[in-house]
Amino acid sequence: MPRVISLADDAACSLAECVDALDRTGFDPADEGSLDHAARWLRRLGNDRTFLGDLLIEQLARRHREDLLDSAYSPQVLMLAPPNGRFFIRANIWPSLDEHMVRASGGDAFVLGLPHDHNFSFLTLGYFGPGYWSDYYEYDFEAVTGYRGEAVPSLRFVERSRLEEGKIMLYRAHLDVHAQGAADSLSVSLNVMHTTGAQGWLDQYRFDLERREIGAIISPGPSEALLKVAVGLGSDEALDLAHRFARRHPSDRARLAAWDALAARESDAAARDALWREAEGAGSLLVAMEAKARRAALAT
Repeated sequence: MPRVISLADDAACSLAECVDALDRTGFDPADEGSLDHAARWLRRLGNDRTFLGDLLIEQLARRHREDLLDSAYSPQVLMLAPPNGRFFIRANIWPSLDEHMVRASGGDAFVLGLPHDHNFSFLTLGYFGPGYWSDYYEYDFEAVTGYRGEAVPSLRFVERSRLEEGKIMLYRAHLDVHAQGAADSLSVSLNVMHTTGAQGWLDQYRFDLERREIGAIISPGPSEALLKVAVGLGSDEALDLAHRFARRHPSDRARLAAWDALAARESDAAARDALWREAEGAGSLLVAMEAKARRAALAT
């Protein structure tokens, strides 16, 4: 399960002070000194019990003018400090099942009950409310290839617990898996998120807990969508690039995206089956297993 960090510090800081302190040193969760530094400043930010409410009120007051917060990429998630290549800070609002937004949108909109890992590490602190519940698991990332339906025998249940107010946890990339439940009442968490240039190439998975297997890759990169659009438009350059990516790209996920893009151009099932048969022997276990599943779907 995520590592619980016990850290007593009664000092409080502003959002600007927290950002400045982290910006001077960065945030490397693999370095104990950096981790302690980031957790301490997150604790201090959490000790300021009014800053987030003040920000929200100010943003509402300026609703038709420029955004006070540079980015709020969903109504549930507020960007407090934008990505700078090393970290960013956000606040997450977790409604209870009784909230109208959950009843109207359903739990999927809030990632409730979706067992998943992360392709990044991050610190989280319970800022307000009782906090969300999670069933926590761990698994061996290095032992899986990542295709849908792949068995994950290393996946094991650890415990069910709650992100209570004041609790700090480190979610560890490619290790911690959680199936998140709703908070008992409206809650808020603060996160310091670790970022790297390689993150877009690292896979994040959804798990089927009952079958103990990979459900899907849930971290598609923006270049994959661009590739599919380019191939769909049909230029010779795009087709050549897709064929080269399909056979030689260092990322298996990018290879699969290229094969998907090429298959989408084929007008009949026989041509798609032939393409996926070729993909099965293209030198990637991930692509081979996904190609086999696609051929089976075409046969039904």
